[in-house]
Amino acid sequence: MPASLRRRAPLLAALTILACSLLGGLYGPRVRAAAAPGEDDLRQSIRSFASVFHLVEENYAERVSADSAIYSGAIPGMLRKLDPHSQFFDPEQFNALRDEQKGHYAGVGMLVGQRNRKTVVNYPFPKTPAYRAGIRPGDVIIKVDGESTENLGVNDVAKRLRGEKGTTVSITIEREGHDKPLEFTVVRDDIPRKSVPSAFFLKPGVGYVKVEGFNETTGKELSDALKNLNEATLRGLVLDLRENRGGLLSEGVAVSEKFLRKGQTIVSHHGRASAEKPYKAQRGNGGRNYPMVVMVDCGSASAAEIVAGALQDHDRALIVGTPTFGKGLVQTVYPLNHNAGLALTTAKYYTPSGRLIQRPYNNISLYEYYSDPCRDTHRTPKLEVKMTDSGRPVYGGDGITPDVRFNTQRNDKFQNEMIRRFAFFSYAQHFFTTHEKLPPKWEPDETTIEDFRQFLYKEKIPFVEADFARNLDFVKRYLKREIYISGYDLDEGLKVYAETDPDVQSAVDLLPKARALVEEAQKLIAQRSGQ
Repeated sequence: MPASLRRRAPLLAALTILACSLLGGLYGPRVRAAAAPGEDDLRQSIRSFASVFHLVEENYAERVSADSAIYSGAIPGMLRKLDPHSQFFDPEQFNALRDEQKGHYAGVGMLVGQRNRKTVVNYPFPKTPAYRAGIRPGDVIIKVDGESTENLGVNDVAKRLRGEKGTTVSITIEREGHDKPLEFTVVRDDIPRKSVPSAFFLKPGVGYVKVEGFNETTGKELSDALKNLNEATLRGLVLDLRENRGGLLSEGVAVSEKFLRKGQTIVSHHGRASAEKPYKAQRGNGGRNYPMVVMVDCGSASAAEIVAGALQDHDRALIVGTPTFGKGLVQTVYPLNHNAGLALTTAKYYTPSGRLIQRPYNNISLYEYYSDPCRDTHRTPKLEVKMTDSGRPVYGGDGITPDVRFNTQRNDKFQNEMIRRFAFFSYAQHFFTTHEKLPPKWEPDETTIEDFRQFLYKEKIPFVEADFARNLDFVKRYLKREIYISGYDLDEGLKVYAETDPDVQSAVDLLPKARALVEEAQKLIAQRSGQ
């Protein structure tokens, strides 16, 4: 091996391990009498890669970063040839993935973003050190532990805010309405990443639960949410899985079994190197068969689709919304050398009726696959037809098709511009320069709407008066959300946002249809079993 490649051996080791794991060699038998078919080709390919890398490193016009060439180039390029979901994680990305899966981290507890090249607090999470210290949405972080955040990216600032539980961090912020910077000394703590952020009653007896993702705590969080709603007395439930990108398969199973009978199949998967493995409800729902409506959209993926597919196939819930993302591939996460990691597709999963819901990904770019799964041009005819327990047709091959489709309107130009320019977020900070607190059941009245209109002019956020008038309901809803987040906390903001969501109200109106679905399915199944 050339000397330059010996210097890069640790980096190349990651590629070698990856190549072996694709063939099963690293995790299978280590001693063989002779090379299996294709092994000589693999060895030659690796030698060819080493030669190419050596030529690039020695002769390229500028110094080559091995990290960039291999971690960001060769390995991701190879994985993209396989499927859209196999992914390589460098050490920083892998640590972030593990933190996300754990459902908690150590820090101060706030979400930060970038506005006008400054790091701004989007909101502190309720009941966290940042929230208790009095940090508010809109605060601009100018120093962390006395060091300026100027020219630092959001991720760099976030890293400085994190640290071991029990340690302190000094945060200097600028706040609208204050002439001088404010100083906060915050003690870091264990911060939960809530995957079930909202659970409340939409009206007496009708609960609403929002599940945003599936990490190691999702099943427990859902159990706690149902307990707080007094599940035994529920007359209906809206389970909101919109924009839920998925996560751990085990937690998708844990959520599904809360609503199914003991022994019912939730999902199964198998691949080239793994036998079929079914997952069944171990405990079941204890006979609680209140009507359910599950809300999905094109952002609902992976574990969210496992839940929706299981409840649909067993006629347990009415699925409403738009077709889901269509991710039916299972990734196994393998730790690699130097704290890197690999999420490799090792199997396909199937709903209880036998549907594979993976959306086609051939002949379109990775950007097209991920950027806009809602576009009809990216959807395919439903060619795979299966049956639910009661004999209703359901479709595979392109996500979960809802039982009732909502004609959810895409944001128009005015709405996108208001969101893109953070108009509602910024106005909420302006609002509290003249309002100390919100009165109970506050609503944006005509005075607030007019003040917001003048704020747009002042901040030079362009809009057309006719668009403003046509989007008045949209304006009221977003204003209420952001002002409740700033005036109370994130939980209250999400609650009022859901309460005013017209699609959530439509879901509530469909609960009688969901009840009829469950009752009819139970009747048909009983007839078949001779009961």
